[in-house]
Amino acid sequence: MMEILQEYWRAYLYSDGAKMTGLAMTLWLLVLSLLIGFLAAVPLAVARVSTHRALSMPVRLYTYLFRGTPLYVQLLLIYSGVYGLSLVREVDVLNHFFRNGFNCAVLAFGLNTCAYTTEIFAGAIASTPYGEVEAGKAYGMSRWTLYLRVILPSALRRALPNYGNEVILMLHATSVAFVATVPDLLKVARDANAATYRSFEAFGLAAVLYLAVSLAIVHLFRKAEHKWLAFLRPAAKQP
Repeated sequence: MMEILQEYWRAYLYSDGAKMTGLAMTLWLLVLSLLIGFLAAVPLAVARVSTHRALSMPVRLYTYLFRGTPLYVQLLLIYSGVYGLSLVREVDVLNHFFRNGFNCAVLAFGLNTCAYTTEIFAGAIASTPYGEVEAGKAYGMSRWTLYLRVILPSALRRALPNYGNEVILMLHATSVAFVATVPDLLKVARDANAATYRSFEAFGLAAVLYLAVSLAIVHLFRKAEHKWLAFLRPAAKQP
C-alpha cells in the first residue's frame, strides 16, 4: 500500500502532471452530470405528470430507454457510435464535441441521471397532498404560480431521500468513464495496478476513496432532510 501511495497519491487525488485525474476528475464528472440532470429533470418531471399525452409520452419514452439500458452501453453508443455517423464528423461543432471523451462521458451520465431523476421528481409531484393544491387554488394562484410556489418546493423536499440515493449511484456509475479514456479514479487505479501488479492495494485505495465520498454525500443529505423535511416528522408529545 505504501508503494502505491508514494508513487500515485497525486494521481489518485487530483492531478497527474498538468491534467486533472483521480478523485478530482470523478467529482467533476459527478457535479456536471448531476447539474445537467437536475436542471433538465425538473421541467421534464412536470411534463411527465401532465395529462396531455403529447407532453408526457415523449418523456415516458426517454426515461424508459435510459432506465432500461445499461449506462455502459449508453456511454459506448455516445462515445463510439455517434462519432461514426457521417453527419457528426461533417459538422465542426459536433465533430469537436464527440471527439472529446470527457464531453461524451458528461453527456451520457447527464442523460442517464436525468432519466432517473425525472421519475423521482414526477413521483413526488404526483404524490403532493391534495390539500396543498387546494390551498393554493383558494389563494387564487394560477397553475404556473401553483407549481412554482407550492407543488415544486414541496415535491423537491419530499424527493430528497430518493434523490440522495441517485446521487450515490451516480457517483459509483462514474467508474465506467475509463471507457471514454477519462482519467477518473478507477482509471488511475487500473493504471497503478498495471504498473505494480498490486491489485488489492491499487483497487482497495480506490474503494476507500469512493466510500469516503459516499459517506460524505449521505451525511449532507441527512442534514438536508433534517432541515427541509422537519414538517414530516411526528410532533413531539406534550407532557
